[in-house]
Amino acid sequence: MDDNRRKRRRRRRIIASAIFLVMALSLAWVFESQSTTTVVFARYAEVLDQGEENPGLSPAGQQRSRELARVVSMIDVVSGVDAIFATQYRSTQETAEPLAEVMQIPVQVVDSNNVRGLVQMILKEYKGKIVLVITDEEALPRLIRKFHGSKRLAPITEHEHDNLYLVSIPWYGKVKTLQLKYGAPYGQ
Repeated sequence: MDDNRRKRRRRRRIIASAIFLVMALSLAWVFESQSTTTVVFARYAEVLDQGEENPGLSPAGQQRSRELARVVSMIDVVSGVDAIFATQYRSTQETAEPLAEVMQIPVQVVDSNNVRGLVQMILKEYKGKIVLVITDEEALPRLIRKFHGSKRLAPITEHEHDNLYLVSIPWYGKVKTLQLKYGAPYGQ
């Protein structure tokens, strides 16, 4: 009889351990899936000559890109930005360079026409991370819409380079879009 009791106790312990393990793994999966992805969008900084086909940054643009690096590097006080994306244009890459140097991460160059591909890559490979995307004034609202962010963005004027958009994508619930300003106002 003692032998049967031991077997039942052992079976109960094994079952209890298995239930505990399943519950622990389930909770870990739930908390992992609850990660919020944050995508920060900025337009490239001021350029030298609008007539040039692929212009670089002007001195004011270089100053603005350093200010962007200062502001964005402090978004998450623990780890900062996890990835930086810039389009194929020189102005976007030069705008991203100061932050890439501060954060010591590479600038990943993407095609501004492949909005869908960039969105899928960010949601798949950077889930729960903070990502900066520097693009042009035409692709920026399309990207925000693809992330289900605000569809009511004010149009970006030709000389407006001081907008910063934070799109917070929770695992469940409503996507939030925040619009901030950084650096010197564009009219000055």
